[in-house]
Amino acid sequence: MADGAPQERPGVAACPACSAMPAATADVPEAGRIMLSLPGIHCAGCISTVENGLARHPGIRSARVNLTLRRVVVDAALEITAEDLVPVMERLGYEAHVLDQATLGATEHDSAGRDLLMRVGVSGFAMMNVMLLSVAVWSGAEGSTRDMLHWISAAIALPTIAFASQPFFRSGWSALRAGRLNMDVPISLAILLAAAMSLYETSQSGHHAYFDAAVALTFFLLAGRYLDYRTRASARSAARELAALEVPKAMRLVGGVPVSTAVGELVVGDLLLIRPGARLPVDGDVIEGRSETDRSLLTGESLPVPVGPGTRVAAGEMNLTGPLQVRVTAVGQETSLQRMAALVALAETARNRYTSLADRAAQIYAPGVHLLALFAFLGWIIATGDMRLSINIAIAVLIITCPCALGLAVPAVTTAASARLFRRGVLLKNGTALERLAEVDTVVFDKTGTLTLGTPVLEEDADRPDEDLALAAALGQGSAHPLAASIAAEAQRRGLVLPAIDAVTEHPGEGIEAEWRGRRVRLGRAAWVGADAASRTATWLALDGAAPRPFYFRDAPRPGTAALIAALKAQGLEIHLLSGDTAPAVAAFAAEMGISEARAQVLPADKLAHVADLEEAGRRVLMVGDGLNDTGALAAAHVSVSPASALDAARVASDIVLLGRDIDVLAGVLVTARMARRRITENFVISAAYNIVAIPVAFMGFATPLAAALAMSISSITVSLNALRLR
Repeated sequence: MADGAPQERPGVAACPACSAMPAATADVPEAGRIMLSLPGIHCAGCISTVENGLARHPGIRSARVNLTLRRVVVDAALEITAEDLVPVMERLGYEAHVLDQATLGATEHDSAGRDLLMRVGVSGFAMMNVMLLSVAVWSGAEGSTRDMLHWISAAIALPTIAFASQPFFRSGWSALRAGRLNMDVPISLAILLAAAMSLYETSQSGHHAYFDAAVALTFFLLAGRYLDYRTRASARSAARELAALEVPKAMRLVGGVPVSTAVGELVVGDLLLIRPGARLPVDGDVIEGRSETDRSLLTGESLPVPVGPGTRVAAGEMNLTGPLQVRVTAVGQETSLQRMAALVALAETARNRYTSLADRAAQIYAPGVHLLALFAFLGWIIATGDMRLSINIAIAVLIITCPCALGLAVPAVTTAASARLFRRGVLLKNGTALERLAEVDTVVFDKTGTLTLGTPVLEEDADRPDEDLALAAALGQGSAHPLAASIAAEAQRRGLVLPAIDAVTEHPGEGIEAEWRGRRVRLGRAAWVGADAASRTATWLALDGAAPRPFYFRDAPRPGTAALIAALKAQGLEIHLLSGDTAPAVAAFAAEMGISEARAQVLPADKLAHVADLEEAGRRVLMVGDGLNDTGALAAAHVSVSPASALDAARVASDIVLLGRDIDVLAGVLVTARMARRRITENFVISAAYNIVAIPVAFMGFATPLAAALAMSISSITVSLNALRLR
């Protein structure tokens, strides 16, 4: 790449919808405006702590916390980056994730929800007015007065039905064109026949018209459809925020000057600057610089890996200690992340064949509704020869058996359960996740980043003097290396006074060197300080003339891990642990947590194969993981969960996302799922019992279409109230 002006680069094609949308200033991030997600905040005290703590940081002009969205918006000087503020928040005691404002802003348009809510409002307003007119008819209006009220009702009801019922009409017509039946076919037929028969009765000066029944049916069904939509929309909204955690930017070197560039605009051959603390956005080769990278999210291996010129690095790795210049070797679909996505897509096909309870009910129910209405019509036309009476009874049967309660049975429960879980920091991304979760009998866990925080914690050592710890902390206090940072944190926790050291030099990929009391002191890798490598995660402190002394580390368990394992065992679930980490680390952790089935150094394909084997053996597997190496297994499992800190690929492959740091909420999610399944089953029983009583009444001609609509409404309300018991 020649030095000088930036070269002209290939354009990125935008989707037609994006091109058609007018530019909105709200969608463009403001210069110096930083947004962070704070999943751990929960009260007014948190707001004060965050805002005041950020305000004291140099270069920050203001900080405003939104407790509802669990975000903070920071107005900062241009030289301050979002990555600079994450450790600031951690020092204040709060987990923080960088949010990409462009990703959030570009998806704020919720036209589908507004459209559906508008149809609910129109049908509800029309229903009230038609009901008022019907009261006058029921009160004894006769002759021309009755006909006038019917025509006014028709003028209100027919345009309302034509507008508000379009979601059912479109869905039903699509099903018929495909040669199948769904719930919307009998719904559409009931609405259209009730309206058509009412119009015919009105034109013939008939005594009965059922515009109120048709509009009431439309309103209650739309209310159920909106409940279902809000459940899914809340998941989409939170999922957008999760997707925004991966900021899609890279620092591209143009003439030696770093330029912030969208990852989608990078091409093979570009030279990138990867600063310490930054995650690699693409695959590449290290051209210049030495450092260590954290590959735990990719491989499950918690120990940092040294890299230097000629080393191949992959998207998703975290640069730890030194700046790197990386030549891009793969972008887009050619990166290791995208190649693994093909594996995930293959695994997902099996899970996508799952048929929900509502779909299974529809397969049986929809044909039955039509047959019952047809039998009612044929029976009465044969018995009486009265076409008008036969059609009215058939319509009453169609309305009274209309699957409104059945259509509400699942959305009402899912909405109540989703609200309950979201308050506990659990996001449902898939409509059938609760049903599948209730069937689980085996739980498979990843270790690093899932049951552990992925951050090393210094082990206690009674033989280690405080002077050694203080000296090691003095060396490591300015380093971004996780082992050095852990030593510094432990010294601070103990309140140790750190000694003064001089000529501090960090050797990327090796360790830190300094002068202390005229002697050279080193903290770093075993080979660099002249020690024998240990089988456990360790760093070594070496003084001139003294034997190197080890500092051993373990991966800190995620809060609530021990309680979760105990609760899952109490529920009778079988627990497996699969990790790419070393055998000693996995064995020690499994023994500590009481997990008997544990496997170490497992490759991504092995995880997928293990889950697939369990599924083929008839087990129903819940997979819990966070890394790129887990995505295949997450997609192949019967149901899957990932923490909010997981890679974007893992969150996409998961059905459920845990928004907080504590993982023990997962046991409560399983309990809620089983409760939700019971409520759904109860709602189906309520719907069936209602039909067993109501169908004979309508079949024998004792129920008018209006009475059928009222009975249907009562069953729908009963189902909704039963669902609310979950809250």
